[in-house]
Amino acid sequence: MKLAEALALRADATRRAEQLRSRVTANARYQEGEPPAEDAAALLAEADAVLADLETLIRRINRTNAATRLEDGTTLTDALARRDVLRMRHATVSSAADAAAGDGHRAYRQLRSELKMIAALPVAELRVRADDLARQIREVDTLVQRSNWEVDLLD
Repeated sequence: MKLAEALALRADATRRAEQLRSRVTANARYQEGEPPAEDAAALLAEADAVLADLETLIRRINRTNAATRLEDGTTLTDALARRDVLRMRHATVSSAADAAAGDGHRAYRQLRSELKMIAALPVAELRVRADDLARQIREVDTLVQRSNWEVDLLD
């Protein structure tokens, strides 16, 4: 099985576990004289099985990510960490540029007596930096996605 397939299975198992949790909670109590819509104990047992499989799958994915070397010599785990931090950095820089530009605030004064708002950060430079970060994110993401379809999942 390829790593990408395992990632899809992980997403499905995570959704399934959440659905089962919700169903267990909804059926954990019922009104006297009325049967519950579903057997909460059976749902809980099914959730346990799904979560056990999910744990095994996550362990295998993590082992594969740590062992897989990319073109640049880093591991897939390193690339994922880099991508996550690049996304956070991009969000921070973009938010700073938006705030400095006054997005969401009126940019004009009706009276000369109103206070003038001045940008504390260079908006144009921040936008260029955000664009560069977005490019880096795309490059790392492409590398990660390619490896996901090329790498076999480890046991």
